[in-house]
Amino acid sequence: MPYYRILRRRSAGKLKLTLHAMPRILIIDDEKAIRNTLKEILEFEDYQVDQAEDGPAGLDLLIQQKYDVVLCDIKMPKMDGLEVLERARTLAPDATFIMVSAHGNIETAVDATKKGAFDFIAKPLDLNRLLVTVRNALERTKLTSETKTLKKKLATTKGNEMIGGSAGLGAVRKAIEKVAPTDARVLITGPNGAGKEMVARQLHQLSPRANGPLVEVNCAAIPSELIESELFGHEKGSFTSAVKQRIGKFEQADGGTLFLDEIGDMSLSAQAKVLRALQEQKITRVGGEKEISVNVRVLAATNKDLLQEIADKNFREDLYHRLSVILIQVPSLNERREDIPELVQKFLQDIAADYGNKPKKISADALTYLQGLDWRGNIRELRNVVERLVIMSDATIEEADAKAFAGK
Repeated sequence: MPYYRILRRRSAGKLKLTLHAMPRILIIDDEKAIRNTLKEILEFEDYQVDQAEDGPAGLDLLIQQKYDVVLCDIKMPKMDGLEVLERARTLAPDATFIMVSAHGNIETAVDATKKGAFDFIAKPLDLNRLLVTVRNALERTKLTSETKTLKKKLATTKGNEMIGGSAGLGAVRKAIEKVAPTDARVLITGPNGAGKEMVARQLHQLSPRANGPLVEVNCAAIPSELIESELFGHEKGSFTSAVKQRIGKFEQADGGTLFLDEIGDMSLSAQAKVLRALQEQKITRVGGEKEISVNVRVLAATNKDLLQEIADKNFREDLYHRLSVILIQVPSLNERREDIPELVQKFLQDIAADYGNKPKKISADALTYLQGLDWRGNIRELRNVVERLVIMSDATIEEADAKAFAGK
């Protein structure tokens, strides 16, 4: 859970309290006196500080907790600071490292910078230099995080456009526009390959949570004995293979959206825990006792008839009603055949961009032929067929090509 500081501001004669997340800093140094001194100084500056007495202990903390800045000594027993820095590039790539050493020289500073350190400070430490460097490092961390969030948002938006002007798709768009700005839970139904994931991503992108994480879980792809650990996390030693603490998807999605795809394949025991999490906005890790508050909007999707699953005792009715505050039915491609020409043109553009070629053309007869086929795999199947036609056809995809290579 994040730590916060309370800032008091006066406005129009009233006292206002606002919460600001406290930056988290890790000190890795084998000298206890230096660790304690740095901790006292940094906590006075309103930073949340953790300590590790050597490299391995520091790496363990980096695995378990996200840190904004790491102050790391270079000369330490067990593992020197430069090795810690190299390993952290894989374990905690977002952490900004400031290297510290009493034996430093220009060569050491250059080596640390090449390995990814933000800065190098020589001992004995100059307090003003230290605090300025920490503030600059925090600013770099913030800018890096904002850039990654923006790139992720742009990447997620690209390719997730809902293509087509059919009435069925129009109804889905209208529902998304109305529901997205709220925190209402949404159950998205429809056949495999129809675009349920795209609906979930649009709901997230158009919501007030758009700057938060969108965490997707395919419930059908996770074995029933592991689904609870995947969703709620587990504590170290809670079962045989639990060699370290794991943060579950609910915690990862805190402040954002959790998308539970293929919810109809979830085990009944996991369903009970999900129901409790929705009711109380709290979760407990497997093997743990502490309740953890989470602020998550849950979207769910299924290709199953959940009412029939309830009748067959495979799905909890109370969970169904919790999830289905809003129902959005995504039409199959066979129900929106008029969208096929526009979808094909979009896929031709995307595939050409992927291959670095000019988009191929397709004849009207070929499009008419594709519109008449049975698309049991829906949009996903159509995209695969278009890619096959691009590979196997000449400059223009003709009806004969469609008949030969559509695989129907």
